[in-house]
Amino acid sequence: MKNARHVLNTGLKVALVTTVMGVAGQAAWAQDGKTITTVVKISGIPWFDRMETGVDLYAQEHPELNISQVGPATADSAQQLQIIQDLIAKGTDALAVVPMDPTILEGLLKRAMDRGTIVVTHEADNQVNTMADVEAFDNAEYGAALNARLAECMDQQGKWTTFVGSLGSRTHMQWVGAGEENASQYPGMELVDANNESFDDANGTYEKAKEILRKHPDIKGFQTSAGNDVLGVGRAIEEAGLTGKVCLVGTGLPNPSAAYLDSGAITAIGFWDPQKAGMAMNEVARILLDGGELTDGMDLGVEGYNAVSVRQGAGEGKLVVGNGMVIVDKDTYKERLF
Repeated sequence: MKNARHVLNTGLKVALVTTVMGVAGQAAWAQDGKTITTVVKISGIPWFDRMETGVDLYAQEHPELNISQVGPATADSAQQLQIIQDLIAKGTDALAVVPMDPTILEGLLKRAMDRGTIVVTHEADNQVNTMADVEAFDNAEYGAALNARLAECMDQQGKWTTFVGSLGSRTHMQWVGAGEENASQYPGMELVDANNESFDDANGTYEKAKEILRKHPDIKGFQTSAGNDVLGVGRAIEEAGLTGKVCLVGTGLPNPSAAYLDSGAITAIGFWDPQKAGMAMNEVARILLDGGELTDGMDLGVEGYNAVSVRQGAGEGKLVVGNGMVIVDKDTYKERLF
């Protein structure tokens, strides 16, 4: 009996030690896993919901890493800055940031890099304090392409206006700036009330678009930038009975825009796939975490980023440019539904 008790006690001790070692091993593995956190402009809207599917997919492909996406509830630079500040304090290893306003984040991102945090950005090719800014395409080419489609719809004649998410949004200002430059070749196109701020709010954009339609009843075109802008302007055009009379070309996603594309209230939308952009940002962050280099022509293993251009960025970091531009209309949007 004594021997039996001895065997039982020994067995329990071995089991206990094995369990403790197993738990300790899991804890050590979790601690060893590097953290990459994607911080978007605003959570809960279709554009960044789509990006989150890419971040989640990348996380599934890299279980050795702790990967997630966060963002403010509203398009607010101050809220985004606070989120990033908290993440730095918690010790995240890498940040993949889509800045609401790159200039506001400069000081904070510099402090993050000084602490050893890997910093990657997107939609911010003027960001000085980043190790790499990842762009889906050349932003000037994209803005000009949107405007070329708008000018075609307008027959190169009439008043037109522009919307941006915010005046601090680098890419949005590049797109409308390139649009203005493209339109300058057409003497009959007149830009009015330019650069209306939407803060990516479809309802707010709708109200502002109604104001513009009242103020300029002869307006012929809108070029928009934030993902929800086409929805607000499209609704205003449709409700005013101006479908087919006022042209609308802007950044948007196929699924949310489908009804207005079908009705003709939206002429065409341009986009890149936020899912692929999220994956590309995280891949660049992983490469940098591993001490790797970014080289011209490299393949990030993500559609649209298979042969990226890598050149000097605004600061000491690199500018990584893909080839992910897409422009679709009523006849072609169903080929790329998401």
